[in-house]
Amino acid sequence: QVQLVESGGGLVQPGGSLRLSCVASGFTLEYYTIGWFRQAPGKEREGVACISSSDGSTYYGNSVKGRFTISRVNAKNTVYLQMNSLKVEDTADYYCAADPKGVCRGLYDYWGQGTQVTVSS
Repeated sequence: QVQLVESGGGLVQPGGSLRLSCVASGFTLEYYTIGWFRQAPGKEREGVACISSSDGSTYYGNSVKGRFTISRVNAKNTVYLQMNSLKVEDTADYYCAADPKGVCRGLYDYWGQGTQVTVSS
């Protein structure tokens, strides 16, 4: 069964850090392009970051550039999203998604259930 499971969310103060994990089961994540998305209450889903399977190229949304880093550890079948200098506006449910194509193209076949991130003092 193909599954993506996110973890690592929680409550953090502004300026703090969190690392989200996206673990795949039922398929080898190394061969998939992985994207992270977020959706805040009442807002549209926003693309946060993407890492391609072909050459490891990474892309970031403008609102998180310089603060978030996406990476993958193939041996653990896991993709991470390191989030630093968190802001209140980063509060959202965060999701990872997998695309069998080798480039970040914005289309994904598999989605996780999400993990909640709350940035508040």
